[in-house]
Amino acid sequence: MSIYYLWYGSMTEQDKKKAENRRRIRAYSILAKGDTPVMMNSKTYQIPSQSNPDKKYLVTHHRLWECDCPDFKERHLKCKHIQAVELWLKLKNRLDNDTDTIELENQLTQQEEVRCEVCGTLNIVKNGNRKTESGMRQRYKCQDCGHRFTWDIIKHRKVSGKMVALTMDLYFKGLSYRKIANTIYQFYDIKIHHETVRRWIMTFMEKMNNYVSDLKLKHSDVWVADEQKVKTKKDEWVWVWNVMDKETRFLIANNVTKNRSLEETREIFRKAKEKTTDKPLFVITDGLPTYPSAFNKEMYDHHQSCEHIPNAGIGKDENNNVIERYHGTYRERDKVMRALENKRTSVDMSEYWKLYYNFMRPHQGLNGKTPCEMTDINLNLGRNKTIGLLKKSLASENGETI
Repeated sequence: MSIYYLWYGSMTEQDKKKAENRRRIRAYSILAKGDTPVMMNSKTYQIPSQSNPDKKYLVTHHRLWECDCPDFKERHLKCKHIQAVELWLKLKNRLDNDTDTIELENQLTQQEEVRCEVCGTLNIVKNGNRKTESGMRQRYKCQDCGHRFTWDIIKHRKVSGKMVALTMDLYFKGLSYRKIANTIYQFYDIKIHHETVRRWIMTFMEKMNNYVSDLKLKHSDVWVADEQKVKTKKDEWVWVWNVMDKETRFLIANNVTKNRSLEETREIFRKAKEKTTDKPLFVITDGLPTYPSAFNKEMYDHHQSCEHIPNAGIGKDENNNVIERYHGTYRERDKVMRALENKRTSVDMSEYWKLYYNFMRPHQGLNGKTPCEMTDINLNLGRNKTIGLLKKSLASENGETI
């Protein structure tokens, strides 16, 4: 019996659980790279080594699982190769109603695909850690060209991509730039200027907004439209217009104007038509006098394929409650900012809030799903929607697909 095995027996249950989780994560990474086991017979499987793809290990299962790798021979515990075979078998024989298997598949698809920065190959191995200003980072080595590197979804930043995603999440949940900088310092011991936080949010929200800007929405039969007044420091007050799909709560379009003239009312309907594939059957608005004329000029046709329902209210049969509730959600963020700087800032804030609301923020009225998940737009953003959308937008900018 090895010294390691005796030492393992003296470990606490918590430490044993941590060690088990580390081996399971390594097993996930084997399958995520595409190194699936080869079945030699009903009891024997062959699986490649992670450090040397030319080397193969044999995993057997008679009464107990065994592997001929050095890790198993020394420790006599389930190594990553055994766990990879177990996971592969479970996925291979999955049932449609097997929720555990579905969860395993989700974990595998969320594994990050790390490529060499020089030659682009997936043939990389872990190569120790590197100490950076933001802490220890995993270092990798390319087996083809020998290049060593650290990997993150965002390059050449003081902090990781996850930290940038955290700042965006905190911002839209109500914290100011200074409070976000202080939170990062208190919990992660990383000092950043509040203006740096602002630049991160503006830079990466714009990249994500560019990524989703060309998406065409297949909507339900009913739209609701409304406007709200937002205070600014230099332009005093502006009007923020919104059109929302009533069934999915997806915010189709928004616009910022200084007044509520007929032409300014028409703009929001024009933007909504550009973002969708066709017109709805009904458009619900409140009693603003410019809505009927704007609707007739932008949405009406001789086939009467779209009908306007004006004068909607909270207590009426035909209401616009969903858009009013959205305005309340927006106001929760707006009121703690003590007024936006000007109209341009209001436009940016409205666009970024729309992005956050549609793609990242879970909606209680949708059973914890985002409006995007209720539509035909399937981006597969994973559990953390902010990180998922950030990855996809940066990959798209670089001409990659994930």
